[in-house]
Amino acid sequence: MVMSKPIACSRMYNLSPRIRGLWDALFALVSLRSGVELEIIAHAAPAPLSALWSRPDMGTVFMCGYPFSRMPEDTRPAVLAAPVSSEAWSLDQPLYASHILVASTGPVNAVADLAAARWGWTVRDSQSGYHAARSYLADRFAGTMKQSTTVGPLLNPSGIVAALKDGRIDAGAIDAYAFQLLSMHERDAIDGLRILATTDPLPAPLLVAAQTLPADIATALQQGLVTLHETHGERRFWNGSASDDFRRSLRPPTMSCRREPTTPIADWGSHGRQANERPDAKVSTMKWVPKHLDRLFEALLEHLYLVFSSVGIATG
Repeated sequence: MVMSKPIACSRMYNLSPRIRGLWDALFALVSLRSGVELEIIAHAAPAPLSALWSRPDMGTVFMCGYPFSRMPEDTRPAVLAAPVSSEAWSLDQPLYASHILVASTGPVNAVADLAAARWGWTVRDSQSGYHAARSYLADRFAGTMKQSTTVGPLLNPSGIVAALKDGRIDAGAIDAYAFQLLSMHERDAIDGLRILATTDPLPAPLLVAAQTLPADIATALQQGLVTLHETHGERRFWNGSASDDFRRSLRPPTMSCRREPTTPIADWGSHGRQANERPDAKVSTMKWVPKHLDRLFEALLEHLYLVFSSVGIATG
């Protein structure tokens, strides 16, 4: 039987045709360096991400850490790598955060105004676009949230940005790495918006492969990914020498309550706190790195410009 080509997909960070083109070029370079022929696909919205993450032919696919952490350990995809951002919120580790965005001329001028804001959310199984905001609100406004409304699902960061610009929502949380990519490549898309606050960092979305992918192919893809930055002459990665503190930080989000967001925002925030504080929340003890890996997350590439310029691919 002829095996189909493993797929590569950057759907989580396909923020525009231009940015998707850059990711596709990066995957093409990974394919070349690894010797593994990849089929690069879009899996464009509104196709559900859960369908993408259940495919048995995943080769190099971005996956959100929240659904990854909730999967039984023996069914999780294999972890290949995670991106390391140059922004301060990453702490120079494979971490990410969520930015709370508001319109520059909108009704929200300070963090205190968020208690009565109309919130937009992406999808309920998103850490950056849903659970991060719930936890942020619960930490700051427990018991004091005012009755308000939520708007969603808005599917992705682009949906949050569009809803802020047309006034359907007052605030929304988006992946800080996605915001960085927009700042680098699509500055016009975020004009008129500002970052009001940034949540605490958590382990970044992963590049994963299906468990059923042959081990030699997965290893080749991993090496193709984590050595990309060497093209630019810079070596940055984490291995077994990482500190115990860093090892402890590699855990999934502790949010486990998935309350329907049709309830008032006050209820949304308070239930976020309850989920975060549950001592029996098993998800908080799951490890990020599958036991068969002998190293921690390695850097993918902190700035797309570095690789693309070094191989002659225009970044505009």
